[in-house]
Amino acid sequence: MSLVGFSESALRAILGTLGVVFFGIVFGLLYKGLDRKISAHMQGRIGPPIVQPFRDVRKLLTKENIVPENAVPWIFNLVPLIGLVATISILLYLPILPVEGFSPILATEGDLILILYLLLIPSLAMVIGGFSSGSPYAIVGAQREMATMIAYEFPLAIIIISIATRLIETGDQPVFALSTIATTPVFNVVGIVGFIGLIILLLILILVTPAELSKIPFDAPEAETEIAGGLLAEYSGRNLAMFYLTDAVKTFVMASLIVVLFFPYNLSPLIGLENMYAIVLIDGIFFLLKVFLVAFFSVTLIRVAIARLRIDQIVYTYWVPLTLLALIGLICIMWDQVATNYLMEKFGWESTFFEQLSNLF
Repeated sequence: MSLVGFSESALRAILGTLGVVFFGIVFGLLYKGLDRKISAHMQGRIGPPIVQPFRDVRKLLTKENIVPENAVPWIFNLVPLIGLVATISILLYLPILPVEGFSPILATEGDLILILYLLLIPSLAMVIGGFSSGSPYAIVGAQREMATMIAYEFPLAIIIISIATRLIETGDQPVFALSTIATTPVFNVVGIVGFIGLIILLLILILVTPAELSKIPFDAPEAETEIAGGLLAEYSGRNLAMFYLTDAVKTFVMASLIVVLFFPYNLSPLIGLENMYAIVLIDGIFFLLKVFLVAFFSVTLIRVAIARLRIDQIVYTYWVPLTLLALIGLICIMWDQVATNYLMEKFGWESTFFEQLSNLF
């Protein structure tokens, strides 16, 4: 590659990264504002304006950054930045605009595995920040956060393995690459048994999302009414602003991940669009709408409908019922091909669920 070609590629990567960062922060804060407004209306309140998260961040950035007397200053100040950078890095692997020619900036053959590790870093940053603050409230919150992380990681890993297991049978493409999942939607390649398994896995991932984001009913690590904010009890100013941004971006990341894994469908093929600008506009708006709906069901609705669980209830919920359900979903995916072949021979069913469904209508 020539020096000019390398410079152009580097410039595109830098501009693309800046664009993705701006996109993720803006829409993360916007979805956070919508979440607060909708949940307030669902509880019979007026709620803050939708732009309130933007105002909160602006105000926090102008406040004094206070470091507790018993804290380890360099760790206390460093971990909020690490958490924010790790969360933003996930955006570089997600096909935020699922249109041909707009691939993720850092697409690899192991996107899902890498994302699993990157999702851990913000939570670990909060745990380290809690321990380094020297506050008893923050230390209790850090202990709860570690227990919660251990609990929900198992069903989350089963979901990823289940999807990869089904995609292995579709060809030689890398099954852990989000580009493969985006071009080969899993719902399109399963029979009736696999379809049931995917619905189970989708419901579990929706229930894992509030724990990833420390939202009610899985917000025991922060629990303002019990441990005064827990992990964030001693944070203020710019550090608190970075944690606030991390939460907003991570909300957008988790909702986008669910959309990419289970609903990577575009609207433009259905309405026959051919103009590239129109395709980008329509499919981009459609993607953001899907992300909003997923965030509503996985964050807002659950937060309003269910009260906070104790930490022992959180661990039990993820380790026993949800892990068992995830294993049932995995078994359904593994036995899908056998069940499909049997139904094809016995009753003449089509090979996939959608093909069979189309014949019924």
